[in-house]
Amino acid sequence: MSSIAVRQLVQMIVLTLLCASSGHAETLAQSTFSPQDLQVKLVYCKTCHGLAGQGYRGSSPMPRLAGQQAEYLENQLSAFVEGRRKDKFMSKVVSVLNPAMVRAVAKHFSQLDTKPLGGSTRELAAVGKTLYEEGVPGTAIQSCAACHRPDAKGDGACPRLAGQLPDYMVRTLVNWSKERGQDPNKPDTSAIMAPIAHSLSEAQISAIAAYLAGLE
Repeated sequence: MSSIAVRQLVQMIVLTLLCASSGHAETLAQSTFSPQDLQVKLVYCKTCHGLAGQGYRGSSPMPRLAGQQAEYLENQLSAFVEGRRKDKFMSKVVSVLNPAMVRAVAKHFSQLDTKPLGGSTRELAAVGKTLYEEGVPGTAIQSCAACHRPDAKGDGACPRLAGQLPDYMVRTLVNWSKERGQDPNKPDTSAIMAPIAHSLSEAQISAIAAYLAGLE
């Protein structure tokens, strides 16, 4: 091998090592945080979402995070970071989270097992149970159980609905276009819900929310 070829080979190896080192350093910077940092973030989350992630019922209901699918939580936190979802409070909260912190926060809340706050009537819940399990044949309103599972605990990117606050559910579904998919250039898994949410009447939404609120 000529001296020129050897020199070129050495340069290629050095360049490869430098790139790998740079990438590793960047990944390491994004993947490390102290337990104290995580605890501070969790305490901040629980200020609004409840000490046990159970949600908060008030003039502006805060969703239950306890037991939520970790993948779904990661997706939604990332959506706030990337601007696919917009909220004046959440956008600021997540702006300081790196990918590793997002995963840690999602994992923490996914592992909580909290009793639902409830707050619905049996009569309305009975109507909602039928809608949840069967949908409305011949319409765009499909069975919720098909994606969210019969126990409504979700699966991966499909969120848990069991135990969710009914007033939060109603607000979210009634205002679906403003709640999800706000950037049409970056659609996510929530896009599948658009035709269903837009086809449900507010009475149907209230019934489904009442049923889900009582599930553990």
